[in-house]
Amino acid sequence: MNIPLQNETYKITGLCMEVHSNLGKGFSEIVYKDALEIEFRDAEILYEREKEYSVNYKGIILPHKFYADFVVFGTIILEIKSVQHIVDEHIAQTLNYLKVSQNKGALIVNFNEDKLQYKRLIY
Repeated sequence: MNIPLQNETYKITGLCMEVHSNLGKGFSEIVYKDALEIEFRDAEILYEREKEYSVNYKGIILPHKFYADFVVFGTIILEIKSVQHIVDEHIAQTLNYLKVSQNKGALIVNFNEDKLQYKRLIY
């Protein structure tokens, strides 16, 4: 079975696992983002941090924007969490990000577990 963006999401997930194995759980999201930025640079992976997106409502750009934690490989939104569990609210939020950004896939990664928790979403 051919899963869209499979190789790219494996690479991202692998780097997230590397960060988790080095830092463990319990840090705030910003610490994991800083560490991931180092991993992306070292692996020479194209990424943008805190990428800004506008929301279009009936042809009008709303004054409030949203910021994806990372956009990796130019098409995958990476949302970083340090929470008890990934819940439906995180999934709904990330699906909205996909819709607005018109990116093809997303990963929600939770570092606040003994084992890295992640969800893969395709739009």
